[in-house]
Amino acid sequence: MGAVRVEDVARLVHEAPLFGDLDDVCLEAVARYGDIATFPDGALLGRQGTPADRFFVILDGSVALEAREPGCPPTPIDSLGPGEVVGWSWLAAPYRWHFDARALSLVRATRFDGACLRGKAESDPKLGYDLMSRFAQVMIRRLQWTRLRLLDVYGDGHRS
Repeated sequence: MGAVRVEDVARLVHEAPLFGDLDDVCLEAVARYGDIATFPDGALLGRQGTPADRFFVILDGSVALEAREPGCPPTPIDSLGPGEVVGWSWLAAPYRWHFDARALSLVRATRFDGACLRGKAESDPKLGYDLMSRFAQVMIRRLQWTRLRLLDVYGDGHRS
């Protein structure tokens, strides 16, 4: 694939629910650190425990979030599709993936250099606040989903 223009990435960023209402200055800053990536079925976008310096917004395909424990098969946590974000660990120390992110099909995604974007956000408080508040919403949704899954597995604690 040839070089991706910032204008093309900016359009994709603007279309992503996470960034849809981002002002033009912040939109351009985010787009500057993005490109397009393709992952075949089964490929890892991120591996639990490894450095998290990237995040993705899925354009096509689906990605499974899986927890790994030594000697056990991966435990599915969630499945993500177009418009959803893969990865928030780039934003908070120790900057390590908390789960595996595995392509469940051919995946095309906007890939962002989280380490560079984090540096830009540290020097631009408005951008930093915008990113932190948006990714906090992603984390809250994931925590709520996890809570519902735990209730499904373990019940709500009430006995009949």
